[in-house]
Amino acid sequence: MKTLLRTAICASLLLSTASMAAMMSQNTTMVGGAEMYPSKNIVENALNSKDHTTLVAAVKAAGLVDTLQGKGPFTVFAPTNAAFAKLPAGTVDNLVKPENKATLTSILTYHVVAGKYEMKDLEKLLKKGNGTAELKTVNGQPLWILNNGPHNIQLKDGKGNIANISTYDVQQKNGVIDVIDTVLMPK
Repeated sequence: MKTLLRTAICASLLLSTASMAAMMSQNTTMVGGAEMYPSKNIVENALNSKDHTTLVAAVKAAGLVDTLQGKGPFTVFAPTNAAFAKLPAGTVDNLVKPENKATLTSILTYHVVAGKYEMKDLEKLLKKGNGTAELKTVNGQPLWILNNGPHNIQLKDGKGNIANISTYDVQQKNGVIDVIDTVLMPK
């Protein structure tokens, strides 16, 4: 009986260790107090970030959940709640109204680029462009990346606003997320 009990305990410990090792081998990144898993898609991970609740609500209001759960790959420049809070008072509440869905969709798709652009890819584009490069967003309008020093890339939107990337290369099953401090606005 003692042998059976010891065997059961050892098997349980081995399974627990294997589960923990599998989870740890995913190279997660902490965003908004939650681990972002490369095995999950953009929406599944964003739902867990307490720093991106406004973005998630906006994505839902714009009807973009299915798109961002799609195969991709996508590069998403994800503004934080603090980024949305920098907008004029009432802007977010107004944008999520059903009658403003087209405008909201335009703004949100301006934060998405088709393809997977990790920091190293952005740096290659910047080197080729002598410190600046243009990306075409899913919105169809250009977004510029700017070199602001070693491992420091900024984004410039159609209205001339500058966003800083605070967290790079958050791996997703269907792309990559870079966390930004400013909501990007198309022209």
